[in-house]
Amino acid sequence: MSNITLVRHGQANTGARDEANYDSLSDLGQQQAAWLGQHIRNTGEHYERFYSGTLTRHRQTAAGMALCEAEALMLDERLNEMEFFTLANLLQQQQNVPIPQEREEFVTYLPMLMNKWRASEIDNPPESYQTFQTRTQSVIEEISQGRGAAIVVTSGGLIAMALRGVLDLDTQGFSRLALAIMNSSMHRLHSVGGDLMMTQFNTVPHLEDRERHHAQTHL
Repeated sequence: MSNITLVRHGQANTGARDEANYDSLSDLGQQQAAWLGQHIRNTGEHYERFYSGTLTRHRQTAAGMALCEAEALMLDERLNEMEFFTLANLLQQQQNVPIPQEREEFVTYLPMLMNKWRASEIDNPPESYQTFQTRTQSVIEEISQGRGAAIVVTSGGLIAMALRGVLDLDTQGFSRLALAIMNSSMHRLHSVGGDLMMTQFNTVPHLEDRERHHAQTHL
């Protein structure tokens, strides 16, 4: 029985409003990655396969965790995040819907954005909702067929989409799941009888000590 541990990247540039400027870890994000790697080594958790998306924040997180040599890390662009800022900026330009400034506003904004994206109500998106869903399912299925425990560094939206399939959630549920996922959090899927089951969600054991509570971030 194999398992997959999905890891969201560390905190990125929280002040960004476009894809390029967001795609780099903050100093705190670098620290989160290092703490997570140290925690995994301390617990003796063993992984035989190592994957990462190709975005800068993914590769920085994997390097900061330092669980394998660079040549052992398998990069796959199918693990890259949906282009949230591109979609949000298109929605603002086309329908005059502003991008929220406060995290609380995203509770209603993200499901609305995802539903419009899924319904093809945003013109000229970088990819369709269905394409994002399909590539997520394909890469997770492919990794699940391999032998040995795998750890995968990716993004919150892709993790939520992977769990959407496992838990059979609608778009509203997928969106709310994405909002809950913390930076450098771990999520585990086990293959049982040919099906994937979620056995761990949004855990941050490396940030549980009191002096690290400030590092439990979502943005």
